[in-house]
Amino acid sequence: MSTPSGFDELIHPSTRLSVVALLAATEWADFSFIRDSLSLSDSALSKQLHTLEEAGYLEMHKEGGGRKRRTKVRLTSRGRTAFEGHVAALRAIVEGAGPTPAPAAPPPDPGQTSDPTTQQQHAEAHR
Repeated sequence: MSTPSGFDELIHPSTRLSVVALLAATEWADFSFIRDSLSLSDSALSKQLHTLEEAGYLEMHKEGGGRKRRTKVRLTSRGRTAFEGHVAALRAIVEGAGPTPAPAAPPPDPGQTSDPTTQQQHAEAHR
C-alpha cells in the first residue's frame, strides 16, 4: 500500500499532530494554553514549535517583556494546508483499511428452512 497524497511526515508524530490540531481550531493560542492543554513541559513544547516554525507551518509572536512576556502561536496558511492534507490522507488510510464486505449469502432453497418449527412442520406434512 502506498502512502496517500498529503501524508505529512513532519506533522505525523503524535505531539506535533496534537499541536497542529489544537492550532487549527483557533486563530492564535498562548504558549501556556497549548502547553497545559497537551500536558507538555515548556522544553518539549518549545522543541516541537521550533520544528514546525522552521518548516513554515506556524508563526510565533512574543508580546510584552520581563515576567509578563507572552508567546502567541498560530498556524500559517502553509501549516493549515499541510494539516488538512494530512487529515485527508489519514482518512484515506483508515477508509482503505476497513473490513471487506462479506460475500452475499446464496438464496435459501425453497424446500429448506432454518426455522426448526417450520422444519418440523414440513417434515410432519410429508409423512
